[in-house]
Amino acid sequence: MLVSFGNYTKEDLIKTHAKIDLTSSNENGKIKGGAFMGCNKMFFTSEFKKDGKVKISGIGSTLMACQNMKLEDDFSKSFKNMTNYKIEGHFLTLSDDHENSMKFIASDWD
Repeated sequence: MLVSFGNYTKEDLIKTHAKIDLTSSNENGKIKGGAFMGCNKMFFTSEFKKDGKVKISGIGSTLMACQNMKLEDDFSKSFKNMTNYKIEGHFLTLSDDHENSMKFIASDWD
């Protein structure tokens, strides 16, 4: 579950069921992931390296028009720029080189 991102409150993120899924197939060290921010289903490929770097590529989504797509638009613009990751307990934090970050928690721990 996404619990911290930009100016969105944790309650806003929980209300929209904002999340990423990194449990899909893993081939050659790459994970085919998915994301949901309340409207469209998004998909991407990610590669987590041992040095704390992450590469996110191949981002796409379904194309439904929804009433409020601001979170989805903001997330997609930021997500593709994430280059670093840190795991602390049940938290995953992604960040870029400009001090922007997004924090996730395993959905069964909040």
